[in-house]
Amino acid sequence: MSDHQHPIDEEQAVLSFEHRDDSDQDVDMTPMIDCVFLLLIFFLVTASFQLQKSLEVPPPEQKSPNAQMQESDLEDPDTIIVRIDEDNSIWVNDSLAPSEQDLFLKLREARENAPTPDGRPASTLLVLADGEARHEVVVMVLDAGSHVEMEKVKLASAEDFEM
Repeated sequence: MSDHQHPIDEEQAVLSFEHRDDSDQDVDMTPMIDCVFLLLIFFLVTASFQLQKSLEVPPPEQKSPNAQMQESDLEDPDTIIVRIDEDNSIWVNDSLAPSEQDLFLKLREARENAPTPDGRPASTLLVLADGEARHEVVVMVLDAGSHVEMEKVKLASAEDFEM
């Protein structure tokens, strides 16, 4: 009978559903958390945070401009007039500025050489933009005026002023 019990013990061992302690088989999450934190730090450090410059443009006046005010703006010695044509060509006091560098130079030159009564440089920039001019060209002119330290900036449509 002992021979007969031996095969039964093997079957019982094979079909046994005993619970084994598998605590060594658990996945350790620490290295994965470390990788996530390293990636997070990497992306935070390499992210570019750009400060965008802004130029304050005063809101338009409520009353409609009259011809006398327009003529006074055009003839004021403290005002530098920049005209942007429909083909995006830029004119600084009737002198063509074909590039952005030329625009900076002509604005700086016009500001220093403007005949103001009290002897200080011109401080007002009047930008006359055609309705068909590209927005980026108008913004470039406004930025250039800010770069050469113009105190007042006036933006108008070229159709408002008859030249």
